Amino acid sequence: VFAASLFALGLASWQVLIALLVGICIIQVIANLVAKPSQQAAVPYPVICRLAFGVFGANIPAIIRGLIAVAWYGIQTYLASSALVIVVLRFFPELAAYQSVTFLGLSWLGWFGFLALWVVQAAVFWTGMESIRRFIDWAGPAVYAVMFALAGWIVWRAGWDNISFTLAEKELSGWAAFGQVVMAIALVVSYFSGPTLNFGDFSRYCRSMADVRRGNFWGLPVNFLAFSLVTVVIVSGTLPIFGEMIHDPIATVARIDNTTAVLLGAFTFVTATVGINIVANFVSPAFDFANVAPSRISWRAGGMIAAVASIFITPWNLFNNPEVIHYTLDVLAACI
Repeated sequence: VFAASLFALGLASWQVLIALLVGICIIQVIANLVAKPSQQAAVPYPVICRLAFGVFGANIPAIIRGLIAVAWYGIQTYLASSALVIVVLRFFPELAAYQSVTFLGLSWLGWFGFLALWVVQAAVFWTGMESIRRFIDWAGPAVYAVMFALAGWIVWRAGWDNISFTLAEKELSGWAAFGQVVMAIALVVSYFSGPTLNFGDFSRYCRSMADVRRGNFWGLPVNFLAFSLVTVVIVSGTLPIFGEMIHDPIATVARIDNTTAVLLGAFTFVTATVGINIVANFVSPAFDFANVAPSRISWRAGGMIAAVASIFITPWNLFNNPEVIHYTLDVLAACI
């Protein structure tokens, strides 16, 4: 969705490619820098942060980062639950009646999906870091398999001639285009600002910095560009197939007229979203809140604080109000 949205800036495909590449390479450099002290000392970011901010001052960036994670954890859980609801309605259309009755802005069926995934994520998180690592090792390749299969199906149905790598509705040139390229690069960097700062929480488990740099090379520029290209193919092909451009791959899967494909694709996307959400927005605030707490609570308890808080912010209302979400998360991201 993010990669496809860059075309709305009026950039050509090669300009978007440059923006993605430059932005993600900046992130790679920063991630390697953030990773080094945590890898050497085998401690999470909030502890390393005390070197610069002091023991008590380190609570400031920890709280900022924790608040961002709470908001994004709730939003990601809500988005994954929306995919789950789509699948449930595909197989049990009679449950659509529970979509009309709402509580705090979310339907009863929506509450079922949200709380179900909330419990699943908490259960995976509570089993420990090793279980989380194994879960991600499975979910990562699985979502790639589905994305490539979906891209192949899109090309087969739409025909390669109908696939366009330019999704822009307007065209810019000269300095106007250059300014938007710079804007796109900044968006890529800001998009990854939270996970970049979190990176010490994960690099502490690496055997050497060589492992960190090698992982970041394959995981950032190579992985990000490959995934973006596949995404653009899928988004572009939805226009000739469905008559409208669909940016969300889960919504695209829901349109397929094969029940098995819908079930497999949606399950994989939901699983991948759960995995990413646990790593990016559960583990890191776990360390943040654990280190901020006066009694130094366990990291599991810190994570559960973030998870419970994500319910009370009603993330579906936050997500459905672009101004609120931008002013809240962008200001906090700027502080990072």
